[in-house]
Amino acid sequence: MSLITDPIFYAIALPAVLALGLSKGGFAGIGILATPLLALYLPPLEAAALLLPILIVQDAISVWVYRRDWSAWNLKVLLPGALIGMGVAWLFAAQVSDTVIRLAVGSIGATFVLHTFLKRGPVEPQKKTAASGVFWGGISGFTSFLVQGGAPPYQVHVLPQLLPKMTLVGTSTMFFAVVNFLKIGPYFALGQFSLPNFATSLALLPLAIAANFLGIWLVRVTPVETFYRIAYILVLCVSLLLLWQGFSDLRR
Repeated sequence: MSLITDPIFYAIALPAVLALGLSKGGFAGIGILATPLLALYLPPLEAAALLLPILIVQDAISVWVYRRDWSAWNLKVLLPGALIGMGVAWLFAAQVSDTVIRLAVGSIGATFVLHTFLKRGPVEPQKKTAASGVFWGGISGFTSFLVQGGAPPYQVHVLPQLLPKMTLVGTSTMFFAVVNFLKIGPYFALGQFSLPNFATSLALLPLAIAANFLGIWLVRVTPVETFYRIAYILVLCVSLLLLWQGFSDLRR
């Protein structure tokens, strides 16, 4: 079983895996940088498949760490929607343009954050409905499957609730752990796994695990107000990155 040996690939892959680790440690959103980086070297869906074994190992670690900190109600409304969204993405994987998805997700995330920042007065927790969870969970599952862009739609539903910091991180961990696990079968069916990519995933795994624990430690030592500010900034940065990628694709 061989692996990718091109030094250029690892120059791209190492920061991608570091971003994944910090994301799985609790700074949800920054991990979306990983697939676009690897997509500079591999086709986007193949890049996502290469990262999937790493994601699943990181998910297992994070699920154990945050096993007592999660919102059951949010998962009950988000996961059914995510399952529907992933099913639709699987059916239309060959027909849906990555460019359109990136532009749509980037617009959603940027509008959400700017609307939040421009609101006047103190920020109060918002009570979300089950319909909101199913809808945004569906969008998150759809975009996560195709371009690993599930974080901005997910955050539109979760961040305004102002959950306790550890509950927010734990809920995000559980949600994306289930979503990533459910990708295994469809990715196999789409022929996205290969022995060289799997061997490369194993080679990158030690760095991924170390970055995961770094993220877990950073979450625990970051004050709540600062953590939420970082979360919103990450959503904005990720959204702008997606918009930049989308418009760059249109110009080609």
